[in-house]
Amino acid sequence: MFWRMTGLSTASPVETILDKENFTLEELLDEDEIIQECKALNGRLINFLREKVQLEKLLQYIVEEAPEDADSRRSLKFPFISSEIFTCEIDIILKTLVEDEELMNLLFSFVEPKHSHGPLLAGYFSKVVICLLLRKPFLLMQYIRAHQEIIKHLVELIGITSIMEVLIHLLAVDEHMYASYVEAVHRIEDSDVLEMIMSKFSSSDCPEVHLNSAETLCAVAIYASPGLAVKLSSSSFIGRLFSHALEDSRPKSVLVNLLSVCICLLDPKRSLAGPYHMYNHQLTPGSTVAVNSGTVDGMIPRLGDLLKLLEFSSTENILLTTYGKLHPPLGKHRLKIVEFVLVFLTVGGEAAEKELINLGAIQRILCMFFNYPYNNFLHHHVDSILLSCLESKNSSLIKHVLHDCDLIGKILEAEKNCMLTASPDMPTVPAEGRQPPRIGNIGHLTRISNKLNQIGSSNTEIHTYLQEHNEWNQWQANALSKRNAVENVYQWTCGRPTTLHDQTRDSDDNDYQDRDYDVATLANNLSQAFRYGIYNNEDIDEAQGSLDRDDEVV
Repeated sequence: MFWRMTGLSTASPVETILDKENFTLEELLDEDEIIQECKALNGRLINFLREKVQLEKLLQYIVEEAPEDADSRRSLKFPFISSEIFTCEIDIILKTLVEDEELMNLLFSFVEPKHSHGPLLAGYFSKVVICLLLRKPFLLMQYIRAHQEIIKHLVELIGITSIMEVLIHLLAVDEHMYASYVEAVHRIEDSDVLEMIMSKFSSSDCPEVHLNSAETLCAVAIYASPGLAVKLSSSSFIGRLFSHALEDSRPKSVLVNLLSVCICLLDPKRSLAGPYHMYNHQLTPGSTVAVNSGTVDGMIPRLGDLLKLLEFSSTENILLTTYGKLHPPLGKHRLKIVEFVLVFLTVGGEAAEKELINLGAIQRILCMFFNYPYNNFLHHHVDSILLSCLESKNSSLIKHVLHDCDLIGKILEAEKNCMLTASPDMPTVPAEGRQPPRIGNIGHLTRISNKLNQIGSSNTEIHTYLQEHNEWNQWQANALSKRNAVENVYQWTCGRPTTLHDQTRDSDDNDYQDRDYDVATLANNLSQAFRYGIYNNEDIDEAQGSLDRDDEVV
């Protein structure tokens, strides 16, 4: 904003309207500078907007759809400007709104079932309510406590992302807000809001509803008050969660999203990078969260039924790819099950490891690793699962991976037959009439082999097993060591920039002497760049002269 100086500044259009004897709210909303004047705390403008009549009109623009024959100002501009006026966080306007029962009834009439719920107005409604929750939390929660049906209406509209954000802000409160309205939070804890959210997985077939319901439950698991967190992690709630997830008649989106909730209950830090991190900051990435033993115990009885979903049927669809076809494709639900097994194995403790061994889960997932050689998401999860098993202190888990799963034998077999081949038992089929491509998991196999050797240097059991395997030792000496040497980027002399390792050196002299690229090669590349005409025509002679001198120096 420019300073207003005598003789230089011009009157604001908003001030010009305010100087009139008779003006309307619509005239002010039509001016582009109204938001700027609100943020500048224009006293005359704020005194006009704080009137109940004007606030009622602003709320009507936010919660009521424009008529079909309305112009763009009524349908687009006025609702946007109205929401922006409230989110300017002018205290007197927010206080007038939240202390007036009729105005609050008008605002929350948007979530009533008989009302239309357009996504545009839902976003504006969400902005106003969240602003009130942040600036006037005590008064707002008092109103919600007196109108418990609001929570039910919000859950019914959870498929709208903006409404979901309001619900999350109400349920997943931070510590400061929790201390401000403990009574209201306890009232929410005593309600059946979690049961209402869980019922959306059985009453709706909409994937957006399933996704938003899962996001809400994950936010509750990470940030909510202790009462709601205890309810969510109880064995009874876990049992209901798996019952919905394993129901055959339900869409696969139910299984995928409910497994996301299970993963969040086991390891909340995995969800910090997701959409829930934006709401609160109770849990930092460096913090640790103890896993509730009751949560793990509640999941173990249903683990066998979950792993049955990894099986394939011949009736599934065929997915055509650039390298051939998948019959059947892996699917999001199987990939999510593998991710769940990874988290369950990592944080579940000895009971989880014992159950996974008895069910043969690791062996089944390892076969999927080789059956789908081009699914890098699957390879990443399997890589982490094997690493967790090899680093485990449970010797029976290590023996299971080495002997029962035959990890080394599968790696050597894949290295021998590194080209994709057609087999009736393999879901990945190469394209007919074309040369079969190389399998795409060689990089992960190299990483797993290197980790196996690295862990074996400090683990006697693994080291003894590797030494007794002559074929492994020969492959390691002839193939793996050469591959590691070729793939070592620190030995490449291709004129790469200074690496992070080089930048952390203390001495510039040592850095110059230890660089692994050739200065002469870099100079030659620079000379070629000069010859390709970087300079203008009038500078060619000068550039060529400097080039000859540089070549002599080099």
